[in-house]
Amino acid sequence: MFMATRKLSRHFSYPRLISTTHGAARHSSSSSSAAAAPAPKIPHFSKKGRLLTGATIGLVIAGGAYVSTVDEATFCGWLFSATKLVNPFFALLDAEVAHRLAVSAAARGWVPREKRTDSSILGLEVWGRKFSNPIGLAAGFDKNAEAVEGLLGMGFGFVEVGSVTPVPQEGNPKPRIFRLRQEGAIINRCGFNSEGIVAVAKRLGAQHGKRKLDETTGTSTSSNDEVKYGGKAGPGILGVNLGKNKTSEDAAADYVQGVHTLSQYADYLVINVSSPNTPGLRMLQGRKQLKDLVKKIQAARDEMQWGEEGPPPLLVKIAPDLSKEDLEDIAAVALALRLDGLIISNTTISRSEPASKNPVAEESGGLSGKPLFELSTNILKEMYLLTRGKIPLIGCGGIASGEDAYKKIRAGATLVQLYTGFAYGGPALIPQIKVELAECLERDGFKSTVEAVGADYR
Repeated sequence: MFMATRKLSRHFSYPRLISTTHGAARHSSSSSSAAAAPAPKIPHFSKKGRLLTGATIGLVIAGGAYVSTVDEATFCGWLFSATKLVNPFFALLDAEVAHRLAVSAAARGWVPREKRTDSSILGLEVWGRKFSNPIGLAAGFDKNAEAVEGLLGMGFGFVEVGSVTPVPQEGNPKPRIFRLRQEGAIINRCGFNSEGIVAVAKRLGAQHGKRKLDETTGTSTSSNDEVKYGGKAGPGILGVNLGKNKTSEDAAADYVQGVHTLSQYADYLVINVSSPNTPGLRMLQGRKQLKDLVKKIQAARDEMQWGEEGPPPLLVKIAPDLSKEDLEDIAAVALALRLDGLIISNTTISRSEPASKNPVAEESGGLSGKPLFELSTNILKEMYLLTRGKIPLIGCGGIASGEDAYKKIRAGATLVQLYTGFAYGGPALIPQIKVELAECLERDGFKSTVEAVGADYR
């Protein structure tokens, strides 16, 4: 800050020095005509200008002095709170334009970075990966892995990129994202718009190489007893969500191609068979179709060479619009094939009240946000009971507070994901949810997040 003050001071003083010097040189080199003519007046700032300049410099100095006395945690909190001022601006923009701006901002580091340590009560280990907190960002926000570092830096315990398709595709025609502001919901029919696995692999590969270089050349000040969170993406866990191309006739081949190309960069992989915006995709959730698909993908993953960490866990993301029989079939396949986890759930094609009363609800596509919370949580409860708590579940759908996250965890979720809540609440929502979740756990006497998983059934 003080460096900025000195630069600002030079900015105002240096032009006057140059002006004075040039004026003197012109005066001394003049002949008698210069003597007869009055010396040119050196321009000065007006009184108001000098006052404004002085006030600005004073404020910079005072601000720098004050900020230097504030601890890092407090200043970090201010930065996150300040992002609330930007939310109304994004609300004025077209939904997809606002989304692109948000991704670009995170990719360029124009977002606050969390410097505060997560409460120890939030830390947990899943699949041998250590999560600093159970709050993640769902797939669909950073579809092309452009902003992984910035998003993880905001304090998410994990970030899931995608869905990524083998071949680049534009997705469905625009407009394809619609806000239901009063209901805290969004309808989208994007249709797996993706830059393709090659572009995503290049980004993740560059990031992976950068992290390895930092680990090799950096010096660690942490003690041996300190828990080290994170995975292949750095200080957080990275999931890669795989999709199929719209025109593909062999879904399994698409997913296998994604596994072969991207699994080396992923802390976990997701098979997305539940988007309502790709024709025929949800049919892959049938018992036989899902079993055949998972077998082929597991075989493709396991045939690759892996180090001590082993292959990345494989999860399936399912829809909330499933019958009891559908859920039983999926649970049976998950248990029989020892699937590593399920994400519950994707967006819904249903339009329950109060969302159904909004004229925008007539748009086709998947509905996400607050109206999805009850439906997705009920599916989560069913699946937790059907799998007897043997498979880690990620609860997704309608989370907008720490209490919402807590209800998902008590219903059987080991981890939870945000999307629409984050789209409306912005970066400030992340620390808010973590603080509220820790308070909920402590209030009910839990010593860790893991202790609360499935607590509603004990």
